[in-house]
Amino acid sequence: MEEPLLRISSDFASGLKNKKNNRSKEMKLIKKNTLFELKDFLILWSTQSVSQLGSSLTGFALTLWLYEKTGSSLSTAALTICTYAPYVLMSIFAGVLTDRFDKKKTMLGCDMFAAVCTLLVFVLYQTNRLMVWHLYVLNAVSGLMNTVQQPAGEVAMTLIMPEKYYQKTSGLRSLSNSLISTLNPLIATALYAFTGLNGVIAVDIGSFLVAFTALLFFVKIPEYKKVKSERVLVLAKEGLTFLKKNQLILTLILFMSGINFVASAFDAVLPGYVLPNPKGGSTVLGIVTSCSGAAMIVGSLAVSVLPKPKNRVRVIYLTMLFSLGTENFLLAFSREPLLWCIGQFIGWVVVPIMSANLDVILRTTIPVELQGRVYACRNTLQFFTIPIGLFVGGFMVDQVCEPFMRVHGDLTILKTLFGTGKGSGAALMMLILGISGSLFCLITGRKLKKY
Repeated sequence: MEEPLLRISSDFASGLKNKKNNRSKEMKLIKKNTLFELKDFLILWSTQSVSQLGSSLTGFALTLWLYEKTGSSLSTAALTICTYAPYVLMSIFAGVLTDRFDKKKTMLGCDMFAAVCTLLVFVLYQTNRLMVWHLYVLNAVSGLMNTVQQPAGEVAMTLIMPEKYYQKTSGLRSLSNSLISTLNPLIATALYAFTGLNGVIAVDIGSFLVAFTALLFFVKIPEYKKVKSERVLVLAKEGLTFLKKNQLILTLILFMSGINFVASAFDAVLPGYVLPNPKGGSTVLGIVTSCSGAAMIVGSLAVSVLPKPKNRVRVIYLTMLFSLGTENFLLAFSREPLLWCIGQFIGWVVVPIMSANLDVILRTTIPVELQGRVYACRNTLQFFTIPIGLFVGGFMVDQVCEPFMRVHGDLTILKTLFGTGKGSGAALMMLILGISGSLFCLITGRKLKKY
């Protein structure tokens, strides 16, 4: 009796082993097929991320250079305003060009133009002719090019990745953006300190060459039915018409425009809060800023493994309420860099979750042949508040909050809440942003709840 039992036991173990081996082979085959299906996306995503990091290094270094020259939050914020102003003003018309022209050629051309602008900054700096207004003009030109490139890149991403991977690839894109946000201030601060603007720009140009070469030779973007040749205004109107008929998309875009206003005002206030602080400075600003990127890395990894939520709209609303209702208050009332870092982390960790859910809603709702025009309209409606927020944030710190604290800062309650000296006005502005952001989410969120 023992021998048959032993044979059955051996056969059973052998069957389990074969089943395990087959499952392992299946998993390897699935991974291999996934990599093959996402090959073009992975090449484009990774190399464009490298290029974005290089551009971000230059942008951060120029912010440090500009603050050293002017000492003004508004002047520093104006650098970003000049980038976004043409972006939001011209996006609707740029979307038509995106849908008409070859996506690959459009992206290559815009990348080349951005590199030329960076080289001009380098030449002006080397010849001691770089002035503040030069940066404003060049940023405005770069913003104009980005008006065309951004929707072209969005449509290209849709064309090269299968719909079943939308949430995962959105998580990867959030991850790369998070890494850029984390590494950018740290690398830029270090490079600027040891090599000056020259070293930063050299890295930027090198990253551009990597992305340009990869896109030119190794990425294939499929063709799709181009739009009929009509007048620009007629085609631009189609994007607006789509949004008018799809109230969910329009409501989400307008909700995000309000979020962007508060967030951009915060971006304008942060340098004026950290740099003049006795425990602050450029290095601390780099560390604090990088904490938002570290938080988004965690959030991006979570997005990649989280299951599909039951209600994506609800996730978008709740994550933004949590973000705006925590970060601004923590920074407003704290005096320690560690608490600033914690505030940044808490405020930004949920942002990739919001972005991924918004991205899936847009890609699955908007027809691919309309995406260029609709994304361009989205850019105008959702991002027009960014330059306004940057201006308001910088203006409020320089012209309202700092003067107010200089006159009334000796009051015990104000001194206890916001401290004294330069930077206390920025802390007051943080509190204003925290209150206004939370109220905005609570009020407008009622409309989102019906979806």
